[in-house]
Amino acid sequence: MFDIGRDIFDNTARRVIGDKTGRIRINIVFSVFFFVFVLFAVYTIYLGAQGTNHARRTSASQWVVHRGDIIDRNGDILAKNIMSGHIVLRPGRVTDTDAAARVIHAALPYEYTLAKALKLVQSNRRFLYVKKFASQHQRDMIRDAKVAGLEVEAIQDRRYPKRRLFSHVVGFVGADGQGLEGAERTYDKYLVENTDPLQLSLDARIQSVFYDELTRAMQTYQARGAMGMLMNARTGEMIAMVSLPDFDPENLNADPARNRTFVPMRGVFEMGSIFKIFNTAMAMENGIDKEYYVAEPFKVLDKFGRVAHQIRDVRSFKPPRPHLSVEEIMLHSCNAGSAQIALDLPDGAQKEFMHRIHMDRPLDLEFGRTERGLMPIKWGPVERATVSFGHGISVTPMHLLLGVNAMTNGGIYIYPTIQKRGIGAVKGTRVITDDISARLRDVMVRIAEETSGKKARVAGIQIGGKTATAEKRNPDGSVDRKRNLTAFAGIFPASAPQYTILVILDEPKGTKESWGLRTAAWNAVPTTGKILDSILPLLFE
Repeated sequence: MFDIGRDIFDNTARRVIGDKTGRIRINIVFSVFFFVFVLFAVYTIYLGAQGTNHARRTSASQWVVHRGDIIDRNGDILAKNIMSGHIVLRPGRVTDTDAAARVIHAALPYEYTLAKALKLVQSNRRFLYVKKFASQHQRDMIRDAKVAGLEVEAIQDRRYPKRRLFSHVVGFVGADGQGLEGAERTYDKYLVENTDPLQLSLDARIQSVFYDELTRAMQTYQARGAMGMLMNARTGEMIAMVSLPDFDPENLNADPARNRTFVPMRGVFEMGSIFKIFNTAMAMENGIDKEYYVAEPFKVLDKFGRVAHQIRDVRSFKPPRPHLSVEEIMLHSCNAGSAQIALDLPDGAQKEFMHRIHMDRPLDLEFGRTERGLMPIKWGPVERATVSFGHGISVTPMHLLLGVNAMTNGGIYIYPTIQKRGIGAVKGTRVITDDISARLRDVMVRIAEETSGKKARVAGIQIGGKTATAEKRNPDGSVDRKRNLTAFAGIFPASAPQYTILVILDEPKGTKESWGLRTAAWNAVPTTGKILDSILPLLFE
C-alpha cells in the first residue's frame, strides 16, 4: 500500500515541483504523514485491547472486576459489580478553597450551596465524604477540575437488580466484598476466582410469580409469614425459592435482621397431614391392606391397657363410611385411621423410614445446611400414632419438599441444587419402589380432584397433592388451637411428575370468604392454584 502511494506521490511531485528544494519538502510532509498514521494505528490497537468503556477505568489504572456476576437460568442478572466512586475531600491538602468550593457546588448544586461548600472545604477534619456513590457525571467533573484535596475514590459496588425477589437465595456481600449469605457466601470462592458468571437454576419469572402471590396471600390471610418452593422432580434443580418476610440486600438496615433467616431451611415445624403420604407409603411397603374403623376418636392404649391418648379428627371431617381403606384414610386425611395404621407397623418401622428419607438429621446441601429435624425422644404408642399425621415430629420445609419428591418421582431421593444442570441422569438413592410411588400419586390426584386439594386445580394439566393444617405449640409445649401452619404439597403432571411444589402459610387468619375457617383448603391450596395458573405457560412453553 505504501509503495503504491509513494509512486503516485513521486509522479505528482515531478509534475508539480521540479526543483530539489520542493522534493525535500514533499518528503518531509510524507514522513510526518506516515508517522502520524502509525501512531494512530498503534493507539487504535491499544484501545481495542484495553476497552473504551470509561466505566472500566480509574484515574490511576484500568478497573478489574473483582467478583463474577450471578445470573438466573435464562441469563437475567441477579448480582453484578458496577464501577462507582465516592467524592472525597481532604481539607488539609486544599490550596485554593474558593476553587474547591466552586467545583463542589457545580458538581452537586442541589446538595451544596456555595456557602455550604466553602464551609465544608474550610473544615478542620482530615478526611470526609462529599458524596457517596456519586454519578458518572459528578465524578467526571471532579476529576476534570483537578483541584488539590478534592478526589474521586473509585470503588466496586455490588448491585442486586431484582432486590428483594432473590434476597435469601442470592444473599449479599460485606463491605470488603466477601459473600456473607446465600449464593454469595456458598460460591464465594468461585465468584472471586472466575470471570464467567455463576448461573443458577432459578427462574426469575417463576420466582416473581411466587413472590407476588405469596405476598398477596400474606395480606389476604394476615399471615405471619409465607414460603414457596418449586423443584424439578427429576434433576433436583430448584426453580423458585421464596421466604417472606424478606429484606433488601442493597439496604440491610431497612428491615429487621430476623428477616434474613431463610425459613425453608432454618425453620423447624410440625408439618401436619402431609406426613400421611409417608405413613401410607409405610403401610403399602409392609403389606397392610385392610379397613379401619374411623367413625369415632381412636383411643391409644398404654402397656397397661389404659387410655393414654385420644386421636381426634377436625370437626369438619365427615367419613364417607365408618370403615376406610389405607388409601381412603390418606384421601380423606383421617387422623384416627392414620394412627391405627402406624400402630400396625412393625416396631421400629417409622424410625427407620424417617432415617431413610433423611428427616432425622441436618441436610448438607450444596447451597447450605438445614436445621436438624426433631424426632420423638421415644417411639411409644402415642408418639407413633401422632407422627403418622405429622405431630410430635418437626422438620424444615426443605426436608418435607425432598421427602414428598422422593415419594412421587418414582421413589428416588434426590439432593437439590441451585446451579443449572444439563439434561441427563441424576444420581439419587432409591427409598421406595416405583410401584408404591405410582400408588401414592394416584391417591394425590384424587385429593386434588375430590377432597381438600380441589382449589389447586388448573386447566390443561393433572395435579396431585396433599394438604396439611398443623396446630402450633406455645413455648411451654402446649398446643395453641388459635395458631396453625397450613401447607400444600403438589406434583405435576401427576402421571409422570416433572415438578414438585410446596406452599406454606404461617399463622393465617380466617376470612369472610372462608367463613372464618383457616385450614389449608381455604388458604394454602387456592394460593398454590394461583401460582400454578401463572407459571404453567412458562414451564411448558
